[in-house]
Amino acid sequence: MDDTELDSVDPPQGEERDQAPTSLLALTPQQTEAEVVARGGRAFHARSIRKHVFERGLVDYGAMTDLSARLRESLAADLPILTGTEADRHTARDGAIKLLTRLTPRRGISGSVETVYIPSLRSGRGATLCVSTQVGCPVRCPFCASGKWGLERNLEGHEILEQYVRGAQTGPLSRSVVMGIGEPLLNLSAVRFALGVVHDEMGIGARKLTVSTVGFPDRVRSLAQERPRFQLAISLHTPYDDQRDELVPLMAGVPIEEVLEAGDEWFRATGREVTYEYVLLGEETDTPDHAAHLAERLSGRRATVNLIPYNPVPGDRWRRPSGATVDAFRADLEERGLVATVRWSRGLEADAACGQLRQEHLPG
Repeated sequence: MDDTELDSVDPPQGEERDQAPTSLLALTPQQTEAEVVARGGRAFHARSIRKHVFERGLVDYGAMTDLSARLRESLAADLPILTGTEADRHTARDGAIKLLTRLTPRRGISGSVETVYIPSLRSGRGATLCVSTQVGCPVRCPFCASGKWGLERNLEGHEILEQYVRGAQTGPLSRSVVMGIGEPLLNLSAVRFALGVVHDEMGIGARKLTVSTVGFPDRVRSLAQERPRFQLAISLHTPYDDQRDELVPLMAGVPIEEVLEAGDEWFRATGREVTYEYVLLGEETDTPDHAAHLAERLSGRRATVNLIPYNPVPGDRWRRPSGATVDAFRADLEERGLVATVRWSRGLEADAACGQLRQEHLPG
């Protein structure tokens, strides 16, 4: 399958932005300056506003007392900072917080988005924010709640960025993973816009920003040529082509070797290793044969395998492997020369763990 066949799920961002409500978060620094000057402000006021929002977490113009009252009133009336509404939040016992934001309708499609704030287990360190890029997900992995209804629409760049602003209001951020609902490389222009602001104005370095994808080869190669260069994670989930066609339906017909070769090219172009994410489904992808074949696939490649024990989704047939099985799988990979880690996801009982985020259909 050629990546260009997927353009229908990645509509031109400019076309959607023309119909989107105006938001401060949708503007570049230069556009912000133009808006402020048009309202009688000065260029330095625009810089101050963006620092208030992205460095201090202020989302109320009224609290920006270095601006004139007239400018604050004009901005509040015409240029809202946030366009979504927090609809719910759940806090798990381990401290992970899932935020549910109701979105402003686009082209008659409303919907909501889930974001997860994951505090560091080490005192004094900021949290990791897991953000979403689409309403629903076109990949439709059968073990993942996010794709149960398929794709409804792409998020705008400012809607992705709003998740970061809301996350920073919850607490300090030190890193982010673009691993929530959606496939980031099928909404790349919006992702690029949001991460550019996060990198340049919120101060989260490129090595602390990880984009997770199912690995469209042409798009991975293209991404490797861009700057800033973020960390890359590719969801592999199995070393067998026929099983991957089942587990990652949107990639059906794309040989695993092509995905791995694109990962190799990423490493050569960027000098940054790929992390291959691998969900462990009890008695499905966690067998010794799977470990042996996965090690064979990745032999000689600069990469890390991140093992993710399946997080239960109500109604699914899949089963979570035991801790002993997970440990044995990791040990098998390491004995065969691979670097392997295990991510026991946090936020499990709040349905905030990996694979549990879903598109909520809110009333109203």
